[in-house]
Amino acid sequence: MPSKLHPQTSKQWVLYVLRCNDETLYCGITNNLDRRIAQHSNGKGARYTKGRSPLKLLKSWPAGSMSAALKAELAFKKLTREAKEKKIRSRSRKDAISLLLAAIPTL
Repeated sequence: MPSKLHPQTSKQWVLYVLRCNDETLYCGITNNLDRRIAQHSNGKGARYTKGRSPLKLLKSWPAGSMSAALKAELAFKKLTREAKEKKIRSRSRKDAISLLLAAIPTL
C-alpha cells in the first residue's frame, strides 16, 4: 500500500532509444518518458546527450518492472551497432531484450 513517504507510481517503466544529432544512439530507462526526453533536450539529462541535440526518439518498449528495464538496458547496450539498429526496426517479441522486458518481478 502506498504511503505519503513512498507513493506508488502508476507510470510504467520503459526502455527507450534516442538518435543524437551526431547519429549515435543513446539508450536509457524511465517511468516518465515525456519528462525524460525534455530533460535530455534541455541538456539536463545524461551527460552523453548534452550537446548532441536535437535528439529523436526512435523507439520505446514497456517493461514489467524497473528491474526488467535495467536488465534490458544493459543487454541493449552490449549489442553491436548493427544489432541495435535491427532491434529498433524489429517487431519481434521473442528476442532476448523483449523477454527481459516482459519479465515479471518475483516477490
